[in-house]
Amino acid sequence: MSEVLFYQLSLFPLEKALPQMLQKCIERDWAVTIQFGSQERCEAIDAHLWTYSDDAFLPHGTKKDGFEEAQPIYLTTENDNPNDAIVRFVVDRAPMPDPSGYTRVVYMFDGNDPEALQEARKLWVEVKKTDHELTYWAQTQNGGWERKG
Repeated sequence: MSEVLFYQLSLFPLEKALPQMLQKCIERDWAVTIQFGSQERCEAIDAHLWTYSDDAFLPHGTKKDGFEEAQPIYLTTENDNPNDAIVRFVVDRAPMPDPSGYTRVVYMFDGNDPEALQEARKLWVEVKKTDHELTYWAQTQNGGWERKG
């Protein structure tokens, strides 16, 4: 059984929320793969992660960087997992992989986008029918998260 966590972005964008969550994964020594809905978005977040903070560093890479199996954080638009990640982030309406291959799957969606919200609700219902542990998290005013379900 895996944990499947739904994170609704409503107050702060992915560019602000994702690095904080990735930092926690790195601190716990968890390998991570992030799956994006488009190559353009993958490249934009790749560039952003190099410059998002003067005080922090998130080691990451993509297929074009090579050494996929050695990347602590691997960015992709595919269903691959070359770094044997135990945590998979699914963002920008990318398709949800089978959670069974991971300890934790984090599905992040834009709660201000009606189509993304509808997709997340449908996916919630699908995952709820499985034996995976399911939780829902909402953003707080201070940039943190509060468990809602």
